[in-house]
Amino acid sequence: MMRLFLLIILCSSITSKANEIQIPSKVTENLTVEAIESEFTKVGSALFSVFFWDIYNSTLYTESGKYIKGSAQQTIVFKIDYLKDITRDDLIERTVEQWQHLNISEHEYQQFLPILTEIWPNISAGDSLTLFIKDEKSLFYFNDTYIGNVNHESFGPLFLSIWLSPKTSQKLLRKQLLGEKKS
Repeated sequence: MMRLFLLIILCSSITSKANEIQIPSKVTENLTVEAIESEFTKVGSALFSVFFWDIYNSTLYTESGKYIKGSAQQTIVFKIDYLKDITRDDLIERTVEQWQHLNISEHEYQQFLPILTEIWPNISAGDSLTLFIKDEKSLFYFNDTYIGNVNHESFGPLFLSIWLSPKTSQKLLRKQLLGEKKS
């Protein structure tokens, strides 16, 4: 009887652990454009250029096709298709510069820099980096392959603020991503 009780406890413990690490969506298994578009609707897309150099195309997706600022319940996919090479260190430096432009305190983003340094790769023209936010977790994909996550509810909104904040350095890009102006 005691063995049966212990077996039941062990099985329920294993089951609850399995439920904790369950993949939140089929998109997380295979983050191809087809998988994204089958579950999500494009909100908007934009081309980021500096002078006459095209740097990347970005696309914002949600389940409804609308972006709701500040909604912790909204599942979001933000995909960047790079048209130029960029090193991981330059990518992190540009990210920090944009957070500074938004007057975000170093205290708010400093904790994430070691994680980003660990998971972000060097990028070549033709590569993509995708952020998938669900249940306040932020998962990153490089060329549709999962590379790591940031398990903090403030990271996803903080990262997206670079493009979606009203204070962004790229106002036209923001409007295009939010579907307010055609690219």
